[in-house]
Amino acid sequence: MNKELRSWSRKRDRKQSKLSGIEPRMNGKFIDVSDIVSVLEALIEPGAKVVLEGDNQKQASFLSQKLLEVDPAKVHDLHMIMSSVSRPEHLDIFEQGIAGKLDFSYCGSQSLRVAQMIEDGTLKLGDIHTYLELFGRLFIDLIPDVVLVAADKADTAGNLYTGNNTEETPTIVEAAAFKDGIVIVQVNEIVEELPRTDIPSSWVDVIVKADKPYALEALFTRDPQHITELQILMGMMAIKGIYGRHGVQSLNHGIGYNTAAIELLLPTYGEQLGLKGKIARHWALNPHPTLIPAIETGWVESIHSFGGEVGMERYIAARPDVFFVGKDGSMRSNRAMCQVAGQFAVDMFIGSTLQMDYAGNSSTVTAGRLSGFGGAPNMGHDPRGRRHASDAWLAMNEHPSELSKGRKLVVQMVETYGANKKPVFVERLDAVKVKDASGLAITPVMIYGDDLTHVLTEEGIAYLYKTDSLAERKQALAAIAGVTPLGLESREHEVSDLRDRGIVAYPEDLGIQRRQAKRSLLAAQSISDLVTWSDGLYDPPAKFRSWS
Repeated sequence: MNKELRSWSRKRDRKQSKLSGIEPRMNGKFIDVSDIVSVLEALIEPGAKVVLEGDNQKQASFLSQKLLEVDPAKVHDLHMIMSSVSRPEHLDIFEQGIAGKLDFSYCGSQSLRVAQMIEDGTLKLGDIHTYLELFGRLFIDLIPDVVLVAADKADTAGNLYTGNNTEETPTIVEAAAFKDGIVIVQVNEIVEELPRTDIPSSWVDVIVKADKPYALEALFTRDPQHITELQILMGMMAIKGIYGRHGVQSLNHGIGYNTAAIELLLPTYGEQLGLKGKIARHWALNPHPTLIPAIETGWVESIHSFGGEVGMERYIAARPDVFFVGKDGSMRSNRAMCQVAGQFAVDMFIGSTLQMDYAGNSSTVTAGRLSGFGGAPNMGHDPRGRRHASDAWLAMNEHPSELSKGRKLVVQMVETYGANKKPVFVERLDAVKVKDASGLAITPVMIYGDDLTHVLTEEGIAYLYKTDSLAERKQALAAIAGVTPLGLESREHEVSDLRDRGIVAYPEDLGIQRRQAKRSLLAAQSISDLVTWSDGLYDPPAKFRSWS
Protein backbone atom coordinates (compact mmCIF):
# COMPACT_ATOMS: atom_id res chain seq x y z
CA MET A 1 0.00 0.00 0.00
CA ASN A 2 1.55 3.28 -1.11
CA LYS A 3 0.81 6.60 0.53
CA GLU A 4 -0.61 9.10 -1.97
CA LEU A 5 1.69 11.99 -2.76
CA ARG A 6 -0.34 15.11 -3.42
CA SER A 7 -0.98 18.66 -2.31
CA TRP A 8 -3.63 18.80 0.44
CA SER A 9 -4.46 22.46 -0.13
CA ARG A 10 -5.36 22.60 -3.81
CA LYS A 11 -8.71 24.27 -3.25
CA ARG A 12 -7.19 26.83 -0.88
CA ASP A 13 -4.36 27.54 -3.31
CA ARG A 14 -6.84 28.01 -6.18
CA LYS A 15 -8.88 30.41 -4.06
CA GLN A 16 -5.84 32.48 -3.15
CA SER A 17 -4.80 32.63 -6.79
CA LYS A 18 -8.21 33.99 -7.78
CA LEU A 19 -8.25 36.56 -4.97
CA SER A 20 -4.74 37.67 -5.93
CA GLY A 21 -6.03 38.33 -9.43
CA ILE A 22 -8.55 40.90 -8.19
CA GLU A 23 -6.24 42.50 -5.61
CA PRO A 24 -5.71 45.68 -7.68
CA ARG A 25 -9.47 46.34 -7.39
CA MET A 26 -9.61 45.69 -3.65
CA ASN A 27 -9.53 48.21 -0.81
CA GLY A 28 -9.12 45.83 2.08
CA LYS A 29 -12.14 43.57 1.61
CA PHE A 30 -14.10 46.17 -0.34
CA ILE A 31 -14.59 46.72 -4.06
CA ASP A 32 -16.30 49.53 -5.91
CA VAL A 33 -19.76 48.85 -7.25
CA SER A 34 -18.52 49.47 -10.79
CA ASP A 35 -16.13 46.50 -10.51
CA ILE A 36 -18.58 43.84 -9.34
CA VAL A 37 -19.26 42.23 -12.74
CA SER A 38 -15.58 41.84 -13.60
CA VAL A 39 -14.90 40.51 -10.10
CA LEU A 40 -17.66 37.90 -10.50
CA GLU A 41 -16.15 36.87 -13.83
CA ALA A 42 -12.73 36.51 -12.21
CA LEU A 43 -13.90 34.54 -9.16
CA ILE A 44 -16.56 32.20 -10.56
CA GLU A 45 -15.36 29.32 -12.71
CA PRO A 46 -17.57 27.59 -15.32
CA GLY A 47 -19.53 24.77 -13.70
CA ALA A 48 -18.99 26.09 -10.17
CA LYS A 49 -21.44 25.41 -7.34
CA VAL A 50 -22.86 28.83 -6.47
CA VAL A 51 -25.19 29.58 -3.58
CA LEU A 52 -27.29 32.67 -4.21
CA GLU A 53 -29.07 33.89 -1.10
CA GLY A 54 -32.75 34.26 -1.76
CA ASP A 55 -35.01 32.98 0.98
CA ASN A 56 -38.70 33.74 1.31
CA GLN A 57 -38.15 37.39 2.19
CA LYS A 58 -34.54 38.58 2.07
CA GLN A 59 -32.89 38.59 -1.35
CA ALA A 60 -29.30 39.24 -2.42
CA SER A 61 -31.00 41.18 -5.20
CA PHE A 62 -28.06 43.36 -6.28
CA LEU A 63 -25.76 40.34 -6.69
CA SER A 64 -28.42 38.33 -8.52
CA GLN A 65 -28.88 41.18 -10.99
CA LYS A 66 -25.13 41.56 -11.48
CA LEU A 67 -24.69 37.82 -12.01
CA LEU A 68 -26.98 38.20 -15.01
CA GLU A 69 -24.54 40.74 -16.48
CA VAL A 70 -21.49 38.44 -16.60
CA ASP A 71 -20.19 37.25 -19.97
CA PRO A 72 -21.59 33.73 -20.61
CA ALA A 73 -18.39 32.94 -22.51
CA LYS A 74 -16.51 33.38 -19.20
CA VAL A 75 -19.10 32.18 -16.65
CA HIS A 76 -21.44 29.40 -17.72
CA ASP A 77 -23.09 26.11 -16.73
CA LEU A 78 -23.21 27.08 -13.05
CA HIS A 79 -24.80 24.73 -10.57
CA MET A 80 -27.09 27.10 -8.66
CA ILE A 81 -28.19 26.32 -5.11
CA MET A 82 -31.02 28.51 -3.80
CA SER A 83 -33.43 28.21 -0.92
CA SER A 84 -36.04 30.17 -2.80
CA VAL A 85 -36.32 30.94 -6.49
CA SER A 86 -38.14 34.23 -6.14
CA ARG A 87 -36.93 36.77 -8.69
CA PRO A 88 -36.99 36.84 -12.52
CA GLU A 89 -33.18 37.04 -12.80
CA HIS A 90 -32.92 33.81 -10.78
CA LEU A 91 -34.18 32.11 -13.94
CA ASP A 92 -32.89 34.58 -16.54
CA ILE A 93 -29.37 33.30 -15.81
CA PHE A 94 -30.44 29.86 -17.07
CA GLU A 95 -31.86 31.28 -20.28
CA GLN A 96 -28.57 33.14 -20.84
CA GLY A 97 -26.54 29.95 -20.34
CA ILE A 98 -24.83 31.36 -17.24
CA ALA A 99 -26.43 28.61 -15.14
CA GLY A 100 -27.44 25.08 -16.07
CA LYS A 101 -28.52 23.11 -12.98
CA LEU A 102 -30.70 24.03 -10.01
CA ASP A 103 -31.16 22.64 -6.50
CA PHE A 104 -33.79 24.52 -4.48
CA SER A 105 -36.38 24.36 -1.69
CA TYR A 106 -39.18 26.74 -2.57
CA CYS A 107 -40.33 28.52 -5.70
CA GLY A 108 -43.32 30.78 -5.24
CA SER A 109 -43.95 33.40 -7.91
CA GLN A 110 -41.58 31.69 -10.37
CA SER A 111 -43.08 28.19 -10.03
CA LEU A 112 -44.85 28.15 -13.40
CA ARG A 113 -41.75 29.38 -15.20
CA VAL A 114 -39.52 26.77 -13.55
CA ALA A 115 -41.83 23.99 -14.72
CA GLN A 116 -41.83 25.35 -18.27
CA MET A 117 -38.04 25.75 -18.35
CA ILE A 118 -37.54 22.15 -17.22
CA GLU A 119 -39.93 20.99 -19.93
CA ASP A 120 -38.06 23.08 -22.52
CA GLY A 121 -34.70 21.72 -21.39
CA THR A 122 -33.41 25.18 -20.41
CA LEU A 123 -32.94 24.16 -16.78
CA LYS A 124 -31.77 20.85 -15.36
CA LEU A 125 -33.31 20.06 -11.98
CA GLY A 126 -31.19 18.54 -9.24
CA ASP A 127 -33.66 18.01 -6.38
CA ILE A 128 -36.41 19.78 -4.49
CA HIS A 129 -35.33 19.98 -0.85
CA THR A 130 -36.56 20.99 2.54
CA TYR A 131 -34.66 23.97 3.92
CA LEU A 132 -32.73 21.93 6.47
CA GLU A 133 -31.94 19.28 3.91
CA LEU A 134 -30.50 21.86 1.52
CA PHE A 135 -28.50 23.54 4.31
CA GLY A 136 -27.19 20.14 5.37
CA ARG A 137 -26.02 19.27 1.87
CA LEU A 138 -23.95 22.48 1.78
CA PHE A 139 -21.68 20.72 4.29
CA ILE A 140 -21.66 17.30 2.59
CA ASP A 141 -22.04 16.91 -1.17
CA LEU A 142 -23.08 20.41 -2.31
CA ILE A 143 -20.15 22.27 -0.75
CA PRO A 144 -20.20 25.68 -2.47
CA ASP A 145 -17.38 27.17 -4.49
CA VAL A 146 -18.86 30.68 -4.25
CA VAL A 147 -21.64 32.17 -2.13
CA LEU A 148 -23.46 35.44 -2.84
CA VAL A 149 -25.22 36.82 0.23
CA ALA A 150 -26.68 40.03 1.67
CA ALA A 151 -26.20 41.89 4.96
CA ASP A 152 -27.45 45.15 6.42
CA LYS A 153 -24.11 46.69 7.32
CA ALA A 154 -20.36 46.11 7.24
CA ASP A 155 -17.81 47.92 9.35
CA THR A 156 -14.54 49.11 7.86
CA ALA A 157 -12.81 45.87 8.96
CA GLY A 158 -15.36 43.77 7.05
CA ASN A 159 -17.43 42.42 9.94
CA LEU A 160 -21.11 42.03 9.07
CA TYR A 161 -24.39 42.93 10.76
CA THR A 162 -27.52 41.21 9.46
CA GLY A 163 -30.16 42.85 11.68
CA ASN A 164 -33.69 41.49 11.90
CA ASN A 165 -33.15 39.27 8.86
CA THR A 166 -30.13 37.16 9.74
CA GLU A 167 -32.07 34.17 8.37
CA GLU A 168 -29.79 31.74 6.50
CA THR A 169 -26.82 34.06 5.87
CA PRO A 170 -24.46 32.62 8.55
CA THR A 171 -25.19 29.04 7.49
CA ILE A 172 -24.43 29.76 3.83
CA VAL A 173 -21.28 31.73 4.65
CA GLU A 174 -19.93 29.10 7.03
CA ALA A 175 -20.31 26.33 4.44
CA ALA A 176 -18.00 28.25 2.10
CA ALA A 177 -15.66 30.01 4.52
CA PHE A 178 -14.41 26.84 6.17
CA LYS A 179 -13.99 24.82 2.96
CA ASP A 180 -12.09 27.43 0.96
CA GLY A 181 -15.07 28.73 -0.95
CA ILE A 182 -15.33 32.41 -1.86
CA VAL A 183 -17.71 34.61 0.12
CA ILE A 184 -19.07 37.70 -1.68
CA VAL A 185 -21.41 40.02 0.24
CA GLN A 186 -23.59 42.94 -0.74
CA VAL A 187 -24.31 45.41 2.07
CA ASN A 188 -26.64 48.35 2.42
CA GLU A 189 -24.20 50.48 4.44
CA ILE A 190 -20.57 50.71 5.49
CA VAL A 191 -20.18 52.08 9.02
CA GLU A 192 -17.46 52.60 11.61
CA GLU A 193 -19.13 50.53 14.33
CA LEU A 194 -21.77 47.78 14.10
CA PRO A 195 -24.71 47.33 16.51
CA ARG A 196 -23.51 43.72 16.83
CA THR A 197 -21.31 41.36 14.83
CA ASP A 198 -23.22 38.55 13.16
CA ILE A 199 -20.46 37.34 10.81
CA PRO A 200 -16.76 38.05 11.45
CA SER A 201 -14.63 39.56 8.72
CA SER A 202 -12.35 36.51 8.64
CA TRP A 203 -15.22 34.55 7.03
CA VAL A 204 -15.65 37.15 4.25
CA ASP A 205 -13.63 37.70 1.08
CA VAL A 206 -15.31 40.48 -0.92
CA ILE A 207 -17.78 43.19 0.11
CA VAL A 208 -19.61 45.61 -2.16
CA LYS A 209 -21.93 48.41 -1.11
CA ALA A 210 -24.98 47.90 -3.31
CA ASP A 211 -26.57 50.75 -5.21
CA LYS A 212 -29.80 50.17 -3.30
CA PRO A 213 -30.87 48.08 -0.27
CA TYR A 214 -31.51 44.39 -0.75
CA ALA A 215 -35.07 43.37 -1.60
CA LEU A 216 -37.24 42.42 1.37
CA GLU A 217 -40.77 41.07 1.03
CA ALA A 218 -43.66 41.24 3.52
CA LEU A 219 -44.46 37.56 3.11
CA PHE A 220 -46.24 36.78 6.36
CA THR A 221 -48.67 39.70 6.56
CA ARG A 222 -52.34 38.76 6.24
CA ASP A 223 -55.01 41.48 6.25
CA PRO A 224 -57.76 40.44 8.71
CA GLN A 225 -60.44 41.98 6.49
CA HIS A 226 -59.94 39.10 4.01
CA ILE A 227 -60.59 36.35 6.57
CA THR A 228 -63.89 34.61 5.78
CA GLU A 229 -66.50 33.21 8.13
CA LEU A 230 -65.67 29.75 6.79
CA GLN A 231 -62.07 30.23 7.90
CA ILE A 232 -63.30 31.46 11.27
CA LEU A 233 -65.37 28.29 11.67
CA MET A 234 -62.32 26.18 10.85
CA GLY A 235 -60.28 28.20 13.33
CA MET A 236 -62.83 27.55 16.06
CA MET A 237 -62.73 23.82 15.33
CA ALA A 238 -58.93 23.87 15.44
CA ILE A 239 -58.80 25.66 18.80
CA LYS A 240 -61.43 23.53 20.50
CA GLY A 241 -61.01 20.20 18.72
CA ILE A 242 -57.21 20.08 18.43
CA TYR A 243 -55.32 22.74 20.41
CA GLY A 244 -57.55 22.54 23.47
CA ARG A 245 -58.30 18.81 23.30
CA HIS A 246 -54.64 17.84 23.23
CA GLY A 247 -53.17 20.71 25.25
CA VAL A 248 -50.86 21.97 22.50
CA GLN A 249 -48.30 24.25 24.18
CA SER A 250 -45.75 24.76 21.38
CA LEU A 251 -46.37 24.98 17.66
CA ASN A 252 -45.64 26.30 14.20
CA HIS A 253 -48.28 27.97 12.01
CA GLY A 254 -48.43 28.20 8.24
CA ILE A 255 -48.93 31.54 6.51
CA GLY A 256 -52.50 31.24 5.24
CA TYR A 257 -55.69 33.00 6.24
CA ASN A 258 -56.87 29.87 8.06
CA THR A 259 -54.09 30.06 10.61
CA ALA A 260 -54.31 33.88 10.71
CA ALA A 261 -57.91 33.35 11.82
CA ILE A 262 -56.73 31.08 14.65
CA GLU A 263 -54.23 33.72 15.81
CA LEU A 264 -56.99 36.34 15.95
CA LEU A 265 -59.42 33.97 17.70
CA LEU A 266 -57.11 33.11 20.60
CA PRO A 267 -57.87 36.31 22.61
CA THR A 268 -61.62 35.99 21.99
CA TYR A 269 -62.89 32.46 21.37
CA GLY A 270 -59.90 30.90 23.13
CA GLU A 271 -60.60 33.14 26.12
CA GLN A 272 -64.25 32.01 26.15
CA LEU A 273 -63.06 28.40 26.33
CA GLY A 274 -60.76 29.17 29.29
CA LEU A 275 -57.65 28.05 27.38
CA LYS A 276 -55.33 30.96 28.13
CA GLY A 277 -52.11 29.60 29.62
CA LYS A 278 -53.06 26.08 28.58
CA ILE A 279 -52.33 26.23 24.84
CA ALA A 280 -50.21 28.08 22.25
CA ARG A 281 -47.60 29.52 24.59
CA HIS A 282 -44.39 28.88 22.63
CA TRP A 283 -43.96 29.40 18.90
CA ALA A 284 -41.52 28.73 16.07
CA LEU A 285 -42.91 31.38 13.79
CA ASN A 286 -42.12 34.44 11.71
CA PRO A 287 -43.43 37.59 13.42
CA HIS A 288 -46.98 37.45 12.05
CA PRO A 289 -48.78 40.77 12.56
CA THR A 290 -52.01 38.84 13.21
CA LEU A 291 -50.40 37.44 16.36
CA ILE A 292 -50.13 40.94 17.91
CA PRO A 293 -53.47 40.78 19.80
CA ALA A 294 -52.56 37.37 21.28
CA ILE A 295 -49.18 38.76 22.38
CA GLU A 296 -50.76 41.88 23.86
CA THR A 297 -53.31 39.86 25.85
CA GLY A 298 -50.67 37.59 27.37
CA TRP A 299 -51.27 34.41 25.40
CA VAL A 300 -47.80 34.21 23.87
CA GLU A 301 -44.69 33.68 26.00
CA SER A 302 -42.00 33.21 23.35
CA ILE A 303 -41.47 33.33 19.57
CA HIS A 304 -38.34 32.21 17.75
CA SER A 305 -38.41 33.32 14.12
CA PHE A 306 -37.10 32.04 10.79
CA GLY A 307 -36.84 35.63 9.55
CA GLY A 308 -38.27 39.08 10.09
CA GLU A 309 -41.35 40.76 8.69
CA VAL A 310 -41.44 44.20 7.12
CA GLY A 311 -43.02 46.74 9.47
CA MET A 312 -42.66 44.65 12.64
CA GLU A 313 -39.20 45.93 13.58
CA ARG A 314 -40.21 48.54 16.20
CA TYR A 315 -42.81 46.24 17.72
CA ILE A 316 -40.30 43.39 18.05
CA ALA A 317 -37.71 45.71 19.63
CA ALA A 318 -40.29 46.74 22.23
CA ARG A 319 -41.19 43.14 23.15
CA PRO A 320 -37.87 41.46 24.06
CA ASP A 321 -39.61 39.17 26.56
CA VAL A 322 -41.35 37.53 23.60
CA PHE A 323 -38.90 37.71 20.68
CA PHE A 324 -35.18 36.86 20.47
CA VAL A 325 -33.80 40.41 20.46
CA GLY A 326 -30.24 41.73 20.76
CA LYS A 327 -29.09 44.61 22.91
CA ASP A 328 -29.36 46.85 19.86
CA GLY A 329 -33.10 46.14 19.69
CA SER A 330 -33.04 44.11 16.48
CA MET A 331 -34.21 40.52 16.29
CA ARG A 332 -31.72 37.73 15.66
CA SER A 333 -33.60 35.40 13.34
CA ASN A 334 -32.02 32.12 12.30
CA ARG A 335 -33.69 30.04 9.62
CA ALA A 336 -31.67 26.87 10.26
CA MET A 337 -32.11 26.86 14.04
CA CYS A 338 -35.79 27.77 13.82
CA GLN A 339 -36.31 24.86 11.42
CA VAL A 340 -34.63 22.61 13.99
CA ALA A 341 -36.93 24.01 16.67
CA GLY A 342 -39.94 23.47 14.43
CA GLN A 343 -38.88 19.91 13.75
CA PHE A 344 -37.93 18.69 17.22
CA ALA A 345 -39.04 21.16 19.89
CA VAL A 346 -42.70 21.90 19.11
CA ASP A 347 -45.79 19.82 19.84
CA MET A 348 -47.55 20.61 16.58
CA PHE A 349 -47.17 21.72 13.00
CA ILE A 350 -50.29 23.04 11.26
CA GLY A 351 -50.21 24.01 7.60
CA SER A 352 -52.04 23.66 4.32
CA THR A 353 -51.60 22.11 0.90
CA LEU A 354 -52.80 22.30 -2.70
CA GLN A 355 -53.55 18.59 -3.12
CA MET A 356 -54.10 15.59 -0.88
CA ASP A 357 -54.64 12.03 -2.08
CA TYR A 358 -56.99 9.48 -0.54
CA ALA A 359 -54.23 8.15 1.73
CA GLY A 360 -53.45 11.62 3.10
CA ASN A 361 -50.25 12.23 1.13
CA SER A 362 -50.05 15.88 0.14
CA SER A 363 -48.01 18.19 -2.07
CA THR A 364 -47.80 21.78 -3.24
CA VAL A 365 -46.11 20.56 -6.43
CA THR A 366 -48.90 20.34 -8.99
CA ALA A 367 -49.25 20.04 -12.76
CA GLY A 368 -47.24 22.78 -14.46
CA ARG A 369 -46.20 24.35 -11.15
CA LEU A 370 -43.01 23.46 -9.26
CA SER A 371 -43.55 25.47 -6.11
CA GLY A 372 -41.49 23.23 -3.85
CA PHE A 373 -42.34 23.03 -0.17
CA GLY A 374 -39.78 24.96 1.88
CA GLY A 375 -39.67 23.86 5.49
CA ALA A 376 -43.02 22.06 5.72
CA PRO A 377 -41.56 18.53 5.45
CA ASN A 378 -39.04 19.37 8.20
CA MET A 379 -41.78 20.38 10.60
CA GLY A 380 -44.63 18.34 9.14
CA HIS A 381 -43.46 14.90 10.16
CA ASP A 382 -42.96 12.90 13.32
CA PRO A 383 -39.21 13.21 14.13
CA ARG A 384 -38.30 9.79 15.44
CA GLY A 385 -35.21 11.16 17.14
CA ARG A 386 -37.30 13.11 19.67
CA ARG A 387 -36.89 11.95 23.25
CA HIS A 388 -38.50 14.66 25.39
CA ALA A 389 -42.15 14.25 26.32
CA SER A 390 -45.06 16.69 26.49
CA ASP A 391 -48.74 16.11 27.19
CA ALA A 392 -49.73 16.78 23.59
CA TRP A 393 -47.00 14.46 22.25
CA LEU A 394 -48.02 11.66 24.62
CA ALA A 395 -51.72 12.16 23.76
CA MET A 396 -51.08 10.78 20.26
CA ASN A 397 -50.18 7.36 21.71
CA GLU A 398 -53.34 5.28 21.29
CA HIS A 399 -51.76 2.03 22.50
CA PRO A 400 -49.42 2.67 25.45
CA SER A 401 -46.85 0.02 26.24
CA GLU A 402 -43.59 -0.34 28.16
CA LEU A 403 -41.47 1.07 25.31
CA SER A 404 -44.05 3.18 23.50
CA LYS A 405 -43.52 6.84 22.72
CA GLY A 406 -45.57 9.84 21.79
CA ARG A 407 -46.03 11.47 18.43
CA LYS A 408 -45.90 14.96 17.02
CA LEU A 409 -49.20 16.47 15.92
CA VAL A 410 -49.08 17.09 12.17
CA VAL A 411 -52.20 18.90 10.98
CA GLN A 412 -53.35 19.88 7.50
CA MET A 413 -56.04 22.55 7.39
CA VAL A 414 -57.68 22.83 3.97
CA GLU A 415 -60.93 23.89 2.38
CA THR A 416 -62.35 21.07 0.29
CA TYR A 417 -62.18 23.18 -2.87
CA GLY A 418 -59.13 25.36 -3.47
CA ALA A 419 -58.92 28.87 -4.89
CA ASN A 420 -58.81 27.32 -8.37
CA LYS A 421 -62.26 25.77 -7.72
CA LYS A 422 -60.74 22.31 -8.02
CA PRO A 423 -61.06 19.69 -5.29
CA VAL A 424 -58.13 19.50 -2.88
CA PHE A 425 -58.72 15.77 -2.44
CA VAL A 426 -57.55 13.87 -5.52
CA GLU A 427 -57.16 10.17 -6.23
CA ARG A 428 -53.61 10.65 -7.53
CA LEU A 429 -51.27 13.56 -6.83
CA ASP A 430 -50.09 15.64 -9.79
CA ALA A 431 -46.66 15.32 -8.17
CA VAL A 432 -46.45 11.77 -9.55
CA LYS A 433 -46.54 13.13 -13.12
CA VAL A 434 -44.17 15.95 -12.21
CA LYS A 435 -41.64 13.37 -10.99
CA ASP A 436 -41.57 11.69 -14.37
CA ALA A 437 -41.57 14.92 -16.39
CA SER A 438 -38.77 16.48 -14.31
CA GLY A 439 -36.56 13.42 -14.08
CA LEU A 440 -36.76 13.30 -10.27
CA ALA A 441 -35.85 10.06 -8.53
CA ILE A 442 -38.78 10.27 -6.10
CA THR A 443 -42.21 11.87 -6.13
CA PRO A 444 -42.08 15.34 -4.52
CA VAL A 445 -44.49 14.66 -1.66
CA MET A 446 -44.63 17.47 0.89
CA ILE A 447 -46.15 15.57 3.83
CA TYR A 448 -46.71 11.81 3.82
CA GLY A 449 -50.05 10.44 4.93
CA ASP A 450 -48.57 8.24 7.63
CA ASP A 451 -47.13 11.37 9.31
CA LEU A 452 -50.51 13.13 9.43
CA THR A 453 -52.40 13.07 12.70
CA HIS A 454 -55.30 15.40 11.84
CA VAL A 455 -56.98 16.86 8.76
CA LEU A 456 -59.38 19.77 9.23
CA THR A 457 -61.80 21.07 6.60
CA GLU A 458 -64.88 23.26 6.79
CA GLU A 459 -66.84 20.02 7.28
CA GLY A 460 -65.00 18.78 10.36
CA ILE A 461 -61.90 17.11 11.76
CA ALA A 462 -60.50 13.68 10.89
CA TYR A 463 -58.41 12.33 13.80
CA LEU A 464 -56.23 10.18 11.59
CA TYR A 465 -53.95 9.08 14.42
CA LYS A 466 -56.89 7.01 15.69
CA THR A 467 -57.29 5.06 12.43
CA ASP A 468 -55.79 1.58 12.16
CA SER A 469 -55.73 0.96 8.40
CA LEU A 470 -55.44 2.72 5.05
CA ALA A 471 -59.08 1.88 4.37
CA GLU A 472 -60.20 3.55 7.61
CA ARG A 473 -57.97 6.55 6.92
CA LYS A 474 -59.68 6.97 3.55
CA GLN A 475 -63.12 6.70 5.18
CA ALA A 476 -62.19 9.40 7.71
CA LEU A 477 -60.97 11.73 4.96
CA ALA A 478 -64.08 11.06 2.90
CA ALA A 479 -66.25 12.01 5.88
CA ILE A 480 -64.82 15.55 5.88
CA ALA A 481 -64.26 15.93 2.11
CA GLY A 482 -67.62 17.60 1.38
CA VAL A 483 -68.94 17.30 -2.17
CA THR A 484 -65.60 16.40 -3.72
CA PRO A 485 -65.46 13.04 -5.56
CA LEU A 486 -63.91 11.53 -2.42
CA GLY A 487 -66.61 13.01 -0.21
CA LEU A 488 -69.33 11.57 -2.42
CA GLU A 489 -67.94 8.09 -1.72
CA SER A 490 -68.74 8.53 1.97
CA ARG A 491 -71.53 6.36 3.41
CA GLU A 492 -73.83 7.53 6.19
CA HIS A 493 -73.42 4.43 8.32
CA GLU A 494 -69.62 4.64 8.05
CA VAL A 495 -69.63 8.30 9.06
CA SER A 496 -71.91 7.56 12.01
CA ASP A 497 -69.54 4.86 13.22
CA LEU A 498 -66.49 7.11 12.81
CA ARG A 499 -68.18 9.89 14.78
CA ASP A 500 -69.23 7.48 17.55
CA ARG A 501 -65.62 6.28 17.85
CA GLY A 502 -64.17 9.82 17.90
CA ILE A 503 -62.30 9.39 14.62
CA VAL A 504 -64.34 12.14 12.96
CA ALA A 505 -65.88 15.19 14.60
CA TYR A 506 -68.25 17.67 13.00
CA PRO A 507 -68.75 21.16 14.49
CA GLU A 508 -71.84 20.03 16.40
CA ASP A 509 -69.86 17.14 17.89
CA LEU A 510 -67.50 19.76 19.32
CA GLY A 511 -70.31 21.93 20.63
CA ILE A 512 -69.77 24.56 17.92
CA GLN A 513 -72.68 26.15 16.13
CA ARG A 514 -71.87 27.25 12.60
CA ARG A 515 -73.77 30.50 13.12
CA GLN A 516 -71.24 31.42 15.83
CA ALA A 517 -68.54 31.84 13.20
CA LYS A 518 -68.81 35.59 12.67
CA ARG A 519 -66.15 38.17 11.89
CA SER A 520 -67.00 39.92 15.14
CA LEU A 521 -65.11 37.10 16.89
CA LEU A 522 -61.80 38.27 15.42
CA ALA A 523 -59.68 40.32 17.80
CA ALA A 524 -58.80 42.62 14.89
CA GLN A 525 -60.87 43.36 11.82
CA SER A 526 -58.24 45.18 9.78
CA ILE A 527 -54.57 46.11 9.50
CA SER A 528 -55.47 49.41 11.17
CA ASP A 529 -56.76 47.47 14.18
CA LEU A 530 -53.42 45.62 14.39
CA VAL A 531 -51.59 48.96 14.44
CA THR A 532 -53.85 50.07 17.29
CA TRP A 533 -53.23 46.83 19.22
CA SER A 534 -49.47 47.43 18.84
CA ASP A 535 -49.69 50.94 20.35
CA GLY A 536 -48.61 52.30 16.99
CA LEU A 537 -45.39 50.27 16.90
CA TYR A 538 -46.41 48.15 13.92
CA ASP A 539 -45.66 50.02 10.70
CA PRO A 540 -47.28 48.06 7.84
CA PRO A 541 -46.03 48.45 4.26
CA ALA A 542 -47.91 50.93 2.11
CA LYS A 543 -49.74 48.22 0.13
CA PHE A 544 -51.49 47.12 3.33
CA ARG A 545 -52.59 50.61 4.34
CA SER A 546 -56.13 51.65 3.55
CA TRP A 547 -55.90 54.89 5.53
CA SER A 548 -53.88 58.07 5.14
